[in-house]
Amino acid sequence: MNDFTNTATSKSLTLKLWRGERMCLIAMDVANPEPDFVGFSIEVKSPGETAFMPLRNRIAFSYPSATAPSVTTPKQFSSLQAPFQKFRWVHFPQNPKPGIYSYRVTKQHMPKDGTLKPGDSATTTISLDAQLYSGFLDVGFTRGYASSQAFTEQFGNTPNFFPPLTPAGGGAGPTFNKSVAPAGAYQWLGFEAYDLIFGILNEVATDPTLSLDAFAYDLDEPDIINGFAKIGKRLRIIIDNSGDHAPATSGPSQAAKTLTAVKATVQRMHFKSLQHNKVLIVKRNGSPIKVLCGSTNFSFNGLYLQSNNTLVFEGPGAAGLFEQYFNAALTAPGTFPTSDLATKWHLIQPQDGPAVRFCLAPHGNADLSLNPVAAAIDQATSSVFFAIAFLAQTKTTDTVRAAVDRLTSKPVFSYGISDKSNGLSVKKPDGTSGIVSWNYLRKSIGPFAAEFSSGSGIHEHNKFVVTDFSLPTAKVFTGSSNLSESGEEANGDHLIMIEDPRVATSYAIQAILIFDHLHFAASMNAVKNPTQLLLQKPIAIAKAKATWFARYYEENSPLARDRELFSH
Repeated sequence: MNDFTNTATSKSLTLKLWRGERMCLIAMDVANPEPDFVGFSIEVKSPGETAFMPLRNRIAFSYPSATAPSVTTPKQFSSLQAPFQKFRWVHFPQNPKPGIYSYRVTKQHMPKDGTLKPGDSATTTISLDAQLYSGFLDVGFTRGYASSQAFTEQFGNTPNFFPPLTPAGGGAGPTFNKSVAPAGAYQWLGFEAYDLIFGILNEVATDPTLSLDAFAYDLDEPDIINGFAKIGKRLRIIIDNSGDHAPATSGPSQAAKTLTAVKATVQRMHFKSLQHNKVLIVKRNGSPIKVLCGSTNFSFNGLYLQSNNTLVFEGPGAAGLFEQYFNAALTAPGTFPTSDLATKWHLIQPQDGPAVRFCLAPHGNADLSLNPVAAAIDQATSSVFFAIAFLAQTKTTDTVRAAVDRLTSKPVFSYGISDKSNGLSVKKPDGTSGIVSWNYLRKSIGPFAAEFSSGSGIHEHNKFVVTDFSLPTAKVFTGSSNLSESGEEANGDHLIMIEDPRVATSYAIQAILIFDHLHFAASMNAVKNPTQLLLQKPIAIAKAKATWFARYYEENSPLARDRELFSH
């Protein structure tokens, strides 16, 4: 066992656990599955508990007559009776705890009498600790699942729900009444990114020895604005004033007025195009000690509707680099693109920690930042995962877009997410799609209820690429950068390269989680006359043409590669 993955085997069954952010990816494999094999039951024993509890499946072999054939309220069934017919599953602990989680996976069989019979079973453990590297790096994701079964079950699903969960736009954010939303909805949607952002704001506000320097692009979340205001004169903030952010009625302009009134130092500016950073730099007695960065805007969209990521680096290394960046943007933004800060990658590596490199934009030549991303994609030997918000709008000749397109002819395993897929033609060698765009379940298909649309704006706002996540050569590229040539040469942005399989695993799990969610919605929406989804019984009972698992064993197919990649 290492600190982010663990494996156990028992006869025909292989079980592998992967640590994610407040979640665990559970991967299984079976050598020579029997014809009556009908899936996996998964049980978990949380820290401090004495008994295993079964994870629950939404799909079953049959449903009570009251819920069939049309299911409007999603149901969940114990996987001891409704096994998962998938070779991997992601477990979200409802209330994550520090300590060791134990997982037990059991093969389930169905003889001709139709009853379930347990087979080989394997158990192993993993720590789902909160921080990736204690004292150095913490990563947080937003959920990005307002349009989802999980949100519907917890907070409701009414036709007129949007609004009031978020403002309609046009500068309404700073004065929006968040109390109209169900209790807990915002924190649930903001997930780890919410905790990291508000954690820093509260920490600085309550400690007079701390001060804060901040970059903000889209700024309209009233509690974040109030958090800045509580810091008062100990806050210096640079707020974008490009495009829609310039008018006095915009969210950023209203925030700037509020913060100026509490004697914060407020600078409105943009670089050649945008001031696109979303950064918080914590200083103690004037010395930088911690920095928050990433793709998450300090806005309703950024935290509550979009898929985003946030990173917090502790220590003077990364924090000091961003403090230099902040001071340069505050005093001499015009000369920044040719400065030493903008014309090279900056290495930060603590003792016993991963190698982390930062590239700060704008700079004169986008090749500086984007060539390493493209090279990592081209040189990947096992897998590539990506979530790039504006990939479809990027020119096909752009460095990263061209490298993604080259995946069409590569046999490496790849999944990709973009907010819109029109114009993209990422197809695998076997003809299957390697990319999905944002979607939601438009109609009920039992036991899944129809979901509402969380709006027409950007939903997949992440900008990250993960290569060879399970190998020692793993790399993650992330930050605020849109990974486009025009952005790198015109926007205030940051791009981060982390060479570490532990960090890469967290991002890879997030990528497949979003991919699976969107792919399922798109697939179900394509069904013309949906009725209900059922678990498949063995051929001997159902008289089916093939077992449920046959497609996972087709040589060199995407599903076969998926099964092998995560379970071994």
